[in-house]
Amino acid sequence: MSFDLLFDPLFRVPFFTGLLLAGLLPLVGMYLRLRDEWLAALAFAQMASAGALLAMVADWPMIAGGLLAAVVAALVKGVAARAGAGAYALMMLLAWGAGVLLVANHPLAEQAGHALFDGQLYFTGEGHLVAAALAVAASVPLLAWLSRPLLLARFFPEFYRARGRNERPRLMLFDLLASLAVALATVSLGVMAAFALVFVPPLLACRFGRGWRSGLVLSAVIGMAGYCVAFAVSLGFDQPFGPVCAVLFVVLVLVMGVKFDRM
Repeated sequence: MSFDLLFDPLFRVPFFTGLLLAGLLPLVGMYLRLRDEWLAALAFAQMASAGALLAMVADWPMIAGGLLAAVVAALVKGVAARAGAGAYALMMLLAWGAGVLLVANHPLAEQAGHALFDGQLYFTGEGHLVAAALAVAASVPLLAWLSRPLLLARFFPEFYRARGRNERPRLMLFDLLASLAVALATVSLGVMAAFALVFVPPLLACRFGRGWRSGLVLSAVIGMAGYCVAFAVSLGFDQPFGPVCAVLFVVLVLVMGVKFDRM
């Protein structure tokens, strides 16, 4: 056990990469929870991991494969919107099966597969940090612009229909944004760590926030604070980041006594 590594310059890039994503993913998760589509985040993460592994086998950048697979997942989700959770389940099964088969049959995919599923954040480089910074810079104002249409579509579904307007383009734009953010987090933080950051902070923020805007802020704060603790614990005790992050957020939910029957 050694916490001296926390001050090692080698881990500065991974830390700030994860910190940026830990602030962005809960914001995306708030809108996914608003639309009762939080399970889509896990489907996006699984698809991104399969795409990253396939790209590595094809000698492409893993991050490019993950993002491309996420775009495909977002398009599928838009086309199969009426299928609801069934579409997410099929995507997860397909991605999981493809990923496991790649790991089992390609020697180079085994190590990358473990990194994606275990969440080895420490292997991220400057390219991941730049991509995370660009994602935050683009996503935050875009979410602010999409916020009103998403809220109207959820609470006043007849609003656009009464005005003869179609809300689907805006919803599909959000799907694309969410899939890309989750994909980037998947290839940086791991599948389940990314899902934990999408799912748990919004769950807590919806329980304890006093309003939508305060809930957004609270969700981002919980995500970044939990990430910092998970990063310190996993690095100090020489453990993979993903499981530590997931367990920490589960413990936080149990300690706070959050009920799952609330949005």
